[in-house]
Amino acid sequence: MVLAIGGGSTIDCAKVVAAGAKYDGDAWDLVLDPTKIKAALPIYSVLTLSATGSEMDEFAVISDMTKNEKWGTAAECLKPTMSVLDPTYTFSVSKKQTAAGTADMMSHTFENYFSFEEGADVPKRFGEGLLMTMMKYGPIALHDPENYDARANLMWAASHAINGLTRVGNAPAWCVHPMEHELSAFYDITHGQGLAILTPVWMEHVLSDKTAPIFATYGRNALGLTGTDDMAVSKEAIERTREFFFKTMEMPENLRAVGITDQTHFEKMAEKAAAGCEGCFVPLTKDDIIEIFKAAF
Repeated sequence: MVLAIGGGSTIDCAKVVAAGAKYDGDAWDLVLDPTKIKAALPIYSVLTLSATGSEMDEFAVISDMTKNEKWGTAAECLKPTMSVLDPTYTFSVSKKQTAAGTADMMSHTFENYFSFEEGADVPKRFGEGLLMTMMKYGPIALHDPENYDARANLMWAASHAINGLTRVGNAPAWCVHPMEHELSAFYDITHGQGLAILTPVWMEHVLSDKTAPIFATYGRNALGLTGTDDMAVSKEAIERTREFFFKTMEMPENLRAVGITDQTHFEKMAEKAAAGCEGCFVPLTKDDIIEIFKAAF
């Protein structure tokens, strides 16, 4: 078996190690082509950071920083056999990583929540409940890191955000994650910080008369906003989301704030990200993604 003690990166690494032990070739093959994953050693995890939900899903994200590549792979056999979730193991997580972890689990929820799927009330109501929990307890954990209830609720919410609960019957392709994966592959920034920076910009970019009813539902149900004008409620919801990330959770507000001082790689990054988000909530071209990167700069 393989034992992972840590956060998402540690658990993801353990997953590919476990699959690689059952594969005769280079384990990197399994990252580039998930269909080659046929079996894996049993995986056990002890979670020390609430964020990725890797302790309860089949996904693994692996980077090759020598090539500026960050790829996701997945297989049913990569789901951990057992995970120990003890909130006290996250008491020592820093403010930076507590905020970044909260942003990551929120983004996982957003990626499935924003869709045009009709009749998907159950997963969408689950998503709203998770978002409310994250936005309630994220700030508490930030300022009172040994608050057991805050750490416990964040830990449980992170697992449920990506274990399939909000995905079944409501599964558009993800779009913000492919964009951020390119950012952190080229610039090696903290994943959750990149997601927080990109999310409000993406929301504004895709807001239209067609998408406003969905953003307004998010605003009314998850944020408690009122009003009958969908566009007005949508704009307020986006602004509230921005304020939560950058004021309440004290995260960097733009790409320059995380050390990205040039736009040299934006075109190449956008091209790769566009290929990774085909079938998402609102289709994004390479040019759309370049605009989002520039607006976040």
